Amino acid sequence: MSGRLEGMTALVTGAASGIGKATAERFVAEGANVVLADINEAAGAALADGLGPRARFVRVDHNDRAQIRAAVAAALDAFGALDTVVANAGVSFAGSVDSADDAVLERVIGNNLVAQFKVAQEALPALRERVKGRHLQVSILFTASLQSLKAKPNFSVYTASKHGVIGMVRSLALELAPAGIRVNGVCPTVTDTPLLREFTVAMADDEEEAMRRFRATVPLGVMAEPRDVAAAFAFLASPDARMITGHALTVDGGQMAM
Repeated sequence: MSGRLEGMTALVTGAASGIGKATAERFVAEGANVVLADINEAAGAALADGLGPRARFVRVDHNDRAQIRAAVAAALDAFGALDTVVANAGVSFAGSVDSADDAVLERVIGNNLVAQFKVAQEALPALRERVKGRHLQVSILFTASLQSLKAKPNFSVYTASKHGVIGMVRSLALELAPAGIRVNGVCPTVTDTPLLREFTVAMADDEEEAMRRFRATVPLGVMAEPRDVAAAFAFLASPDARMITGHALTVDGGQMAM
């Protein structure tokens, strides 16, 4: 691994499994210090222990400002600075517009959009301080979705939340550019995570047939894996992406080209 992130510190939400876990692992492999934030204390703490001295775990519900603030403080206390925030935690939902009651709206839009905005807000003081120290690779990264850029029926609430993420990326990128803070989103297609497997079991009797159908929609003919999304985040956090901001990077095996 190249060490493009050597000396940097990142905060990753939803870091105990799936895309967040792979991102934390990739960042550490590339030389970064990482604070892993998740509500799953057992899995998050175990992952941090396995990653070694450049990783710390903090239990965080990303809907709670005080807990987000505590995670930022943990990064500063442990590693002295914060360079990158990966606002990754979120939830899925599939169902007709008629099935989306107030509880669903609050859970999906609250977790996927409002909480992500809170993560960015609470990290900004530390990120601005880092820029003052003439450290120029400071960024906020969001896990969006291919549903941030397109739509399909029976995913309206989820799609609305993820379209909102890319709107937030573009607006924040313009607002924070004068401060030297880059803002980008990664838009993965359906990715083979534990959450997807749980979702598939609930939606179909034959999990492997469902996965085959997912693969069939991808021009490259393979499922995205968490490591593919993690690689995109590592690039966007690195000096290689110093002129990239306000961008929605697709990790989709060619689906948006169709």
